[in-house]
Amino acid sequence: MVSLAMSITTVDRLDDHSLTVELTRLAGCERESTVALVAHLAEFDARRLYEGEGFSSLFKYCTTTLRLSEDSAYNRIQAARVARRFPVILERLAAGGLSVTTVRLLAPHLTAENHERLLTAADGKGKHDVEHLLATLFPQPDVAPTVRRIPMRTSPVAAAPATAEPGPATGQNVSPVARRPVVRPLAAERYEVRFTASAETLAKLRTAQDLLGHAVPNGDLAQVVDRALTLLVADLERKKFAATSRPRKSVAASKDDSHIPAEVRRGVAARDGARCTFVSRSGRRCGERRFLEFHHIVPVAAGGRATIENIELRCWSHNGYAVDEYFGRGKRRARGGVSPSNPSARVEPPR
Repeated sequence: MVSLAMSITTVDRLDDHSLTVELTRLAGCERESTVALVAHLAEFDARRLYEGEGFSSLFKYCTTTLRLSEDSAYNRIQAARVARRFPVILERLAAGGLSVTTVRLLAPHLTAENHERLLTAADGKGKHDVEHLLATLFPQPDVAPTVRRIPMRTSPVAAAPATAEPGPATGQNVSPVARRPVVRPLAAERYEVRFTASAETLAKLRTAQDLLGHAVPNGDLAQVVDRALTLLVADLERKKFAATSRPRKSVAASKDDSHIPAEVRRGVAARDGARCTFVSRSGRRCGERRFLEFHHIVPVAAGGRATIENIELRCWSHNGYAVDEYFGRGKRRARGGVSPSNPSARVEPPR
């Protein structure tokens, strides 16, 4: 086995192009290894060899003997069982069009009649896109709005694992019960959204319901939250992009070259679609919506002006990338403010 220190030292000597090529090669090798593991798990499961090894389930064997994480074991076992029914899944896993996670999501819906069509529709899609695809094809009823108190624990209790242990090949699960995601699509345009609120937040929600008594007589939580978010988004867009229904031209230009007038912020946001505009050498646009910044194409330090033509939207990472490209690698660290990568960073919440 190659020592970790030796591997890091070797990788550190690679130039950017070689590192990128090697990373791509290794990702392909990992896919091949995953497909081989899934295929072997399918046969191992069919022969129930884990029982002879002293385990009551394949899941326990995988987490104990193979030392897979609970999530990894769960996804691979589900993929192995459905791949035994539809071997074409292994080909799509090897090609990278499907992952063990998306196969696990698809598994309960695959039949002899629809598997080719469904696998093709999911090919190349990530977890969230597949969840939306399934919600569109197999819509579920809306969940009833509820507000309930979370019981207080008097002593620390280990959190339940994020996945349920797969049961026998029948597809049933045994405890612990799987946790549902925070945001779950139910149908093409319907979602279940769940979160934990403080007592203060609940009090504000109740007050909003009372004040909206005439407009929303039944106090529907979805309508109340939608109205609140409509006002919040409008306020944030006004502050970030100077969005307004009655725009005015700036009265006078600022002497501060780094100041970006409101009309410029509005124009840039409209032109760039409120997304990061960075485009890679391969032609891929970043398109990130979070941590957006106004990027001077010609930096202020080099005489760049705050005009629509000289400013574009960049996410924090790609704005820093431009700093490194223009002034030299590592210069972004000298910039002030909070970054998503330092200890005091803005943390991206789960979606």
